[in-house]
Amino acid sequence: MTSQTDRLLSIMARLRDPATGCDWDKAQTFATIAPYTIEEAYEVADAIARDDMADLRGELGDLLLQVVFHARMAEEAGLFAFDDVATAIGDKMEARHPHIFGEQSGNMTTARWEDLKAAEREQAGARSAMDGVAQALPALLRAEKLQKRAARDGFDWPDTQGPADKLVEEMAELAEAAPGDKGEEAGDLLFAAVNLVRAHGISPEEALRAANEKFERRYRAMEALADNFTSLDLDAQEALWQQVKRSES
Repeated sequence: MTSQTDRLLSIMARLRDPATGCDWDKAQTFATIAPYTIEEAYEVADAIARDDMADLRGELGDLLLQVVFHARMAEEAGLFAFDDVATAIGDKMEARHPHIFGEQSGNMTTARWEDLKAAEREQAGARSAMDGVAQALPALLRAEKLQKRAARDGFDWPDTQGPADKLVEEMAELAEAAPGDKGEEAGDLLFAAVNLVRAHGISPEEALRAANEKFERRYRAMEALADNFTSLDLDAQEALWQQVKRSES
């Protein structure tokens, strides 16, 4: 470890010191820190999306702090320490790259990577292809991962027509569902949409992220064009929307 890593570990140990540490840091648990860990990961992704390398440096530090925080709490509980975390990921990366660190040859492909991960899950006692898909993942990303796991077992449409038909079917079921069933049918519709997008070889998460950014950009442009956007009726707002679209094209 570098001297700066040692410094960071020492800072966290001091913050968690039962007698002289920070009251807030001492009160935290794995569960209370987990939301911050997720938030920091998203902030790293946001800095990358904005191509802000100065901000990325800081956000990566914030994310590293989360690892140090969890490792410190685990060490206090006699479970593992930061060195064990670093060792585990080092071992995993070497095992997943036998063509670099082992005797195997050839390039790493997505299929080969997934085979190695599947072997790891089996060694860890996994009984289902669904094992290991984290519950805390965003629902859209988790749906894609579950579908990909099923597809590896052959449970997948052979082309895009099947999921397209399924999406139409789910739209009809949502429209016809009783009020108490609409939530479930809405979930089925979204799941089917993920399946269709995935069948086209597109990442649903990336596609929706881009759509969000486009909608936000166009909405802000409409607001800028109108003196008082909220006072306009829907037809006038739609006219502005079409104007913004034309200006982009």
